[in-house]
Amino acid sequence: MSEALWAALRAAPWAAEDEAREECGVMAVYAPDRDAARLSYYGLFALQHRGQESAGIAAFDGKAINTRKSTGLVSQVFSETDMESLSGSLAIGHTRYSTTGSSNLRNAQPFLIDTQHGPVALAHNGNLVNARVIRQALLEKGVGLTSASDTELMVMALAGSEGSNWTERIGSAMRTWKGAFSFVALTPQGVFAARDPWGFRPLACGFNAEGAFVAASETCALLTLGCTGIREIGPGQIISCSTSGEVSWSDPLRAEGGKRASCVFEFIYFSRPDSVWNGQSVSEVRRRFGEELAKRSPAEADLVIPVPDSSISAAIGFARASGIPYGEAFVKNRYIGRTFIEPTTFLRKRGVSLKYNVLGQSVSGKRIVVVDDSIVRGNTIRPLVALLRGAGAREVHVRVASPPVRFPCMMGVDMGEPGDLVANLVPLKDMAAWSGADSLAYLSLESAGRALGGLDDYCAACFSGDYPLELDASGSKERFEF
Repeated sequence: MSEALWAALRAAPWAAEDEAREECGVMAVYAPDRDAARLSYYGLFALQHRGQESAGIAAFDGKAINTRKSTGLVSQVFSETDMESLSGSLAIGHTRYSTTGSSNLRNAQPFLIDTQHGPVALAHNGNLVNARVIRQALLEKGVGLTSASDTELMVMALAGSEGSNWTERIGSAMRTWKGAFSFVALTPQGVFAARDPWGFRPLACGFNAEGAFVAASETCALLTLGCTGIREIGPGQIISCSTSGEVSWSDPLRAEGGKRASCVFEFIYFSRPDSVWNGQSVSEVRRRFGEELAKRSPAEADLVIPVPDSSISAAIGFARASGIPYGEAFVKNRYIGRTFIEPTTFLRKRGVSLKYNVLGQSVSGKRIVVVDDSIVRGNTIRPLVALLRGAGAREVHVRVASPPVRFPCMMGVDMGEPGDLVANLVPLKDMAAWSGADSLAYLSLESAGRALGGLDDYCAACFSGDYPLELDASGSKERFEF
């Protein structure tokens, strides 16, 4: 690596986040006690990790669909007055990180429109790779668009789709969409939840003890609301729940997607550890990632520590397989990354030390293995190693519980462009020296496959560049801004 590039990387603004940004979380609720919006509100708290830019709820009160949405966290967007105004037995909710369209109010979800069949609201997790084609077709028909979000394209396409009922119209519209789309919809006839035929993003449903039907992006949200009989909605499936609580399933696209392509990164970072994804416990898969790391990339050390929070299970797995004691050294300020108030220049220079402190007594004089879930842009690991050195660690060995991220995700995750990804900028042999660690090793794609029981049903394009679908040449999330 050239001295100029090395210097540029060392001088980069390390206060920026390294993580791939979360996608979105969606909810759909039928509540026989007419408090569906309140259940959606609490469910969105369980999905807050999937997006912190905006939140919204739409509810049907028996006469009209009412919405409340704004930028900010769930706790900032909704008040008790909002909950009282969002009455009714049917509701959908959304918490957003932008993947198509920038972070502003006009891109917030759910989107609500009126159609010849009555009003419909829609909220979406994913990214349409043929959004440009759909957008152009709508504009040529004279359809006016108010946002840069592909979710608005979906609800507009749904309004013009054919079918004798909403399930048929949803199935008809889904056949025109390519990419990742786990979504929920609300009409006066009921709530609907559906997944794309490739199964990129998670979606599950269940019932609670009061007879409420709930669909949500992750099973952890269903558990939060006391649901049992939880099942994952299959690729290409549509589930509907009527105003009387009658549930029906439809499989219009289940056989049309060809190869399954569920996102591997849901296991690595996005999903909460208490969720189930593709029939597997997220926590258990992460532990197996750590065990594979310990077997393939061992280190002589005194303590294994995680970078909180999504690395904890992998660090436990590494410790178990290696026989090295597991411990904690990083204390995370869980709120510093959620503030909308810009820090001063002095605080920006403090970088990740605003977000993490180190328990000096845990690491002083010791050889440390620090397990991180992934390294994307490379903005975090180097300052973390420096914090450990500053606290007296004798050696620092970095182990990364994912393969190197070399390609952008086009299926609903903002990882940046290839030139933003540190694995494309720093050769693997130089990563340890660049990070300040004594050694650094990634989980191989083969090892990830062993931990998952095979990669045949997964999308690992961010590691391999092998995308399951043909992509739009312009993938910028702000490509439709105006």
